[in-house]
Amino acid sequence: MEYLTTDHLLRKAHEAEGKTFGEIDETNRLNNKKSKGSLGQVIEESFFGYTVNSEARPDFDNLGIELKVTPFKHNKNGTISAKERLVLNIINYFEEVNESFKSSSFWRKNAKLLLMFYEWLPEKNREDYRIFKSILFTYPEADLEIIKNDWEIIVSKIKSGNAHLLSESDTNYLGACPKGANKGSLRKQPFSDTLAMQRAFSLKQSYMTALVRKHINNEELISFTKVDELKQKSLQELLKERFTPFTGKTDKEIAKIFDITYNPKSKSFIPLIVSSLLGIKGTRLDDIDEFAKANIQFKTIRLEPNGKPEQHMSFENIDFHQWVSESWEDSYIRQRFLETKFLLVVFEYKETKKENPLRQLYLKGIKLWNMPVTTIENEIKQLWEQVNNVIIQGIKIEYKKHGNKMIETNNLPKIGFNGVTHIRPKGKDGSDKVVLPNGQVITKQCFWLNNTYIAKIIETT
Repeated sequence: MEYLTTDHLLRKAHEAEGKTFGEIDETNRLNNKKSKGSLGQVIEESFFGYTVNSEARPDFDNLGIELKVTPFKHNKNGTISAKERLVLNIINYFEEVNESFKSSSFWRKNAKLLLMFYEWLPEKNREDYRIFKSILFTYPEADLEIIKNDWEIIVSKIKSGNAHLLSESDTNYLGACPKGANKGSLRKQPFSDTLAMQRAFSLKQSYMTALVRKHINNEELISFTKVDELKQKSLQELLKERFTPFTGKTDKEIAKIFDITYNPKSKSFIPLIVSSLLGIKGTRLDDIDEFAKANIQFKTIRLEPNGKPEQHMSFENIDFHQWVSESWEDSYIRQRFLETKFLLVVFEYKETKKENPLRQLYLKGIKLWNMPVTTIENEIKQLWEQVNNVIIQGIKIEYKKHGNKMIETNNLPKIGFNGVTHIRPKGKDGSDKVVLPNGQVITKQCFWLNNTYIAKIIETT
């Protein structure tokens, strides 16, 4: 059936809201092993009545609209998020490099999207998932400027003969995600003899989560950029522009400028300074539009006079049960670094604590950073493998007396493991423990990046 107007198509899409995929699946595709397909194919074939295809044109070509069926989920902490990235069209390395953004395969196929959201519930079969909401999505003007820049970054990497080094962390909203049966799904590329993994354009999970928050939860995100600015400068350039005028000032001086109560021990103090410097004082960093969509997370670094961070950089507590149940390719720690950009807000001391116990903290600058794929696939993978080996063999836990206290020690990778990362305790105190897969009890642990590694990252700040 052909839909002659956008309104006609949307009216039809709204009819699916509240229905389960089982109710829609007229061809019994979900239960037919020979024709087992995706939930999106059920909507295409049984609901909209057109043949499943993989053409370069949009699904509703006469309207220039591509159909995408995408899941969201409720998290344990009460928040809502996209379950996954939105995979778009396969990147033809040989063809894409000869196009402009407006003539690109991405834009020709995905300029307008009919998004049909369904709620993913782990305890239910997929035929029992329900369509929750349908929207016609066109990219906000500011988002489109960032997406154009992302497309240019991806294509530039292909043109330089580095399609095999593409990573989702290269970009902000538009990614180049792996798309193949496995890591052996390799393709030729035009400017190198090295085979590259097959990839597709995708809207990142963080970008889709922002859409879910807006269209499902009716949340409003606050932007720190303007469209005219994004037409002239990249997101990274605009971030630096906001912070540069305050470089060299102490945290106390910056707090005074923005009428912030000086309380450096408060967890909200630095986030409040960051939002103030961005021109949106008081906005939670999670609610900043660009941060949410690009999955930018901020970390504060305090440098000693020798240029070395005061502390190692901590991350989340380890779920050991999850750690041993995942493959490396699907592991949480791998995805954590592949999909996250970090806004490193760097302060520095100009005196040692011994020289001046009341020393001041000065803003040195910022760095928008993502971990290189080579580091993820080497040092981070080494950590993942070593922790798995230790857990499988049984962690050796010992208690040693230190003064009046008993200190717990173990054989998980320590600071000297590989120069990049290690495991250390991160609990409220020694009694804050978790149960391991084999029944052992251990103080909560998390993965850390070594302060010497962080020092190398921010050398050019």
